[in-house]
Amino acid sequence: MRYLSTLILLAIIILWSSCRKDFEADPSTGNLQFSSDTLFLDTIFTNIGSSTYSFKVYNRTNNDLNIPSIALERGDNSNYRLNVDGIPGKSFENIQVLAKDSIFVFVETTTDITQQTGDLEFLYTDRILFDPNGSQQDVDLVTLVKDAVFLFPSRDDEGMVETLLLGEDDNMEEIRVEGFFLEGDELNFTNEKPYVIYGFAAIPSGETLTIDAGARIHFHDGSGIIAANNATLLVNGEVSTDPEVMENEVIFESDRLEPGFSDIPGQWGLIWLTAGSTGHVINNATIKNAAVGILMDSNDGGTDPTLTITNTQIYNTSAYGILARTANILGENVVINNAGISSLYASFGGTYNFNHCTFANYWNSSFRETPSVAIDNLFVVRDEGGNITEILVTDLLEANFTNCIIYGNENLELGINRAEGTVFNYNFQNSLIRFNDFNGQFLDNELYDFTNTGLYQNVIFNEDPDFKAPFNNMLNIGEDSAANGQATTPSSGNDILGTPRNIGAPDIGAYESVTFEMDGN
Repeated sequence: MRYLSTLILLAIIILWSSCRKDFEADPSTGNLQFSSDTLFLDTIFTNIGSSTYSFKVYNRTNNDLNIPSIALERGDNSNYRLNVDGIPGKSFENIQVLAKDSIFVFVETTTDITQQTGDLEFLYTDRILFDPNGSQQDVDLVTLVKDAVFLFPSRDDEGMVETLLLGEDDNMEEIRVEGFFLEGDELNFTNEKPYVIYGFAAIPSGETLTIDAGARIHFHDGSGIIAANNATLLVNGEVSTDPEVMENEVIFESDRLEPGFSDIPGQWGLIWLTAGSTGHVINNATIKNAAVGILMDSNDGGTDPTLTITNTQIYNTSAYGILARTANILGENVVINNAGISSLYASFGGTYNFNHCTFANYWNSSFRETPSVAIDNLFVVRDEGGNITEILVTDLLEANFTNCIIYGNENLELGINRAEGTVFNYNFQNSLIRFNDFNGQFLDNELYDFTNTGLYQNVIFNEDPDFKAPFNNMLNIGEDSAANGQATTPSSGNDILGTPRNIGAPDIGAYESVTFEMDGN
């Protein structure tokens, strides 16, 4: 009986299938619809593959359709690559789309600009033709290709990638990262072409990397710049006439140019100013989407600042905007926002002087309980299991914050931790700080004695800075800001945008206040 039932079921299936006509698809006659008529693959660097983009092909009729041919107009010579309904290639035949259904078409490209033009930019285009010999329909493909200077570690005859020695671990084993030392003719980054760096580009000892105004520096995943002992980094950006184009600013960012990656933290490593490096100057720069914007180990031992940083923005770092250990930093018109841990961590003592800076943190990519600005003079050493093995301490010679905004989306945006028996000098003057100790846990902590005028003078707490759009890294302040007219006087110089400060009533922070338009732009 079981065998007979199986035969009957099989016969029914065969009969039912033979009676169906919807597997006999009609040829498409210009009746396809597309989710996009033009696919923009955004901007890529020459010889670097794009992201994968896609669109959908819809059959909105009541009958199955057969597309006789789908092909790139440039044919096999096209620099675009397709995948149609799971099949890779550049041309396809008899692709079926069921009634009231759709299929995906995926597109990628890799283009050598030198084969197309001698210009620095080139608009590469092609078309995907649907049924070109019948009722043709098409989808345009557009990609902006940029020429660039590529810097990367070499490989030996066995394919081993060049590395840099960073030191030794507790087991006396070498710590290495993929990287290379910049050669003499590579120590001046100009604004003629973008630079794309793979691995860590190291400034050799005794040498200076000079970066001209308007230069664009792009880093691949896990890449960065390292200044070796006695090496110097000079970033010579200038004020731009267009704050959106930032034509004179030096920009450090990822090599992913697609809009979807424009604000993703942690896409590249860091700018690392190692112990013994010296004389660093960073002016009119934007550093964004790194793991750490600037890591500064120690100082050069002199009385002058080891790093002078001015008119600079650091955004969207997955860990720290600036992480400094026993450093000597002078900063003015510095803006840091959206860091996974802290915007500024002045760690393990040192000397810090910041004037007219905005340290904010409106990080919302994950949970954060660390303050926007953290200051201490100790370093906790842990073993592989995370257990504390040693606590190192050193003096905090100075940590002066004048005319600064320290704010964010947490209640406590200032954190101070002092090792007993050490020098620990810090001072906040004419600043706006968010420190909302709503449960009173710091009332008896002398580090936060806001009545002590030796530590805090003319400081405004927990009032609205009236940022333009802090979650979008717009830290300009409006006419309703509590920072307006509250900076030290008399004042001189300009704000981060080059706007002269009000001599008699300058504003706290990196920006002089403006009147926001009604639409918030």
